[in-house]
Amino acid sequence: MRCGTSIGAMVEEATQAESKADFIHKLSVANKEANETHYWLRLLRDSEIVTEKEISTLLKDCEELIKLLTSIIKTTKTNLKK
Repeated sequence: MRCGTSIGAMVEEATQAESKADFIHKLSVANKEANETHYWLRLLRDSEIVTEKEISTLLKDCEELIKLLTSIIKTTKTNLKK
């Protein structure tokens, strides 16, 4: 629960970043939290605490969020170098 809710908090903080570097840092932390969330979701599934059917949408959403955050971070880093 903590890492899952931390993603949104870090993205919200990133919107108020003091610099591009700060923005990248905050989104990088959000990305790490998203990866941790993905781990915990897989663990819940693999330990059969929840069924594949119950968790598959959450896993897909989390994977999309990771891709989105990764893309934003890469684009921002590229733009920072220009």
